[in-house]
Amino acid sequence: MEKITLQEGMENIAQSNFEIWNHALATKDPDVVAALYSEEVSFLPTLSSKFIKGGTEAKGYFQHFLEKSPIGEIVEERVRSLGDDAYLHSGKYNFTLGPDDQRQVVEARFTFAWKKDNQREWKIIHHHSSIMPKG
Repeated sequence: MEKITLQEGMENIAQSNFEIWNHALATKDPDVVAALYSEEVSFLPTLSSKFIKGGTEAKGYFQHFLEKSPIGEIVEERVRSLGDDAYLHSGKYNFTLGPDDQRQVVEARFTFAWKKDNQREWKIIHHHSSIMPKG
């Protein structure tokens, strides 16, 4: 029986948490998405120039972003364990956005910092997403 290292375990958790986040986007419910973010989150979103601070502001962003029916897909990633209750997940992802007849792919880079809260639930404490620069 192979023993899973902390790093391998965090990689599995990161992939699972990304899927939970992506499925939350698919609900188109800003409350469901915002519930994944810490109340103290710092957030630099993909399609806004605002620096969002806190869960309430994150919910406000998602009220508009979810209207675009986003679906995310990781293209390249790296996970760094920061102990047994936190990790950094970064890389590249593509978002497919827009109405059914005008879907577009937006290439972006991302960083998520996830940490277990006092109830031992995973919450996003930092999220940075930006459109991929040309070149």
